[in-house]
Amino acid sequence: MKIYTDWRALPAAARGASVALGNFDGVHKGHAAVLRAAHAARPDAPRAVLTFEPHPREFFRPQDPPFRLTLAAERAAILESLGVDILYQIPFDAAFAHLTAEAFVQEVLFQGAGAAHLSCGADFAFGHRRGGDVAFLAARAETLGMGLSVVPAVTDAEGPISSTRIRRLLQEGYPERAADLLGRPHSIRGVVEHGDARGRTIGFPTANIRLGRHLEPQRGVYAVTAHLGGALVKGVANIGLRPTVGGTESRLEVHFLDFAGDLYGQEIAVRLRHFLREEQKFPSFEALKAQIARDAAAARHALDALPGPAA
Repeated sequence: MKIYTDWRALPAAARGASVALGNFDGVHKGHAAVLRAAHAARPDAPRAVLTFEPHPREFFRPQDPPFRLTLAAERAAILESLGVDILYQIPFDAAFAHLTAEAFVQEVLFQGAGAAHLSCGADFAFGHRRGGDVAFLAARAETLGMGLSVVPAVTDAEGPISSTRIRRLLQEGYPERAADLLGRPHSIRGVVEHGDARGRTIGFPTANIRLGRHLEPQRGVYAVTAHLGGALVKGVANIGLRPTVGGTESRLEVHFLDFAGDLYGQEIAVRLRHFLREEQKFPSFEALKAQIARDAAAARHALDALPGPAA
């Protein structure tokens, strides 16, 4: 997959695609439907996604707590796995925020990307102060000779599948239910950093990843998986402040079972498979060590019980 961050002066190979539009935070089942619609309408054209970085909400409301399900690298990896050939990852800055709906269609989609076809959700809005909606897009696309597929929301028994619903499920400690809406387990991708090495001293070395701009799921202990060096590895993870050691910054700490490699500096994606228990403070390191051993055994049991390979 090729990634472009400027719609101006694109090479010929990056133009003429069937383009799915949206933020694609989480790349859930509803987003996948928008991708399928783009391809179904023009199967002869390259498959493309046009999205924004940062998320517009991050730009307009920087004081909000982190809420992203997928940061740029993870979103791109998922889109590529879904068959996307071209990703237009448009920088969302002050200049772009002031671009009118008309200019977005004319300059970005038509003149820039040379889109052969467009697809979007029924609630897609764009342009300065969200001045454009799907009715506006349909009228302008027809005038300019671009096709448009407007995809209704994908629903289940609870209602429309949305990033908001998935965030709430993760914050309430239901990663399996979130996975049902995503179409795969929720993952947190980041670079493994050096921690305080306490885990290594008690026999449970951990890979430490900052949550950064990721949504913080329910604090506590999870059974997790990751692909390391081409192999699927099981693990037990803690998300939270680590109150027993006086932590002040919430982060993800993973102890991988049956793995002894050096991961420092590597970027890995950790998939949350099952919530085991809430975070708690222990009276001593010995009590913490004993609980980690129980958590590791519980994580192994939970992962072994998953249907099919725990990918």
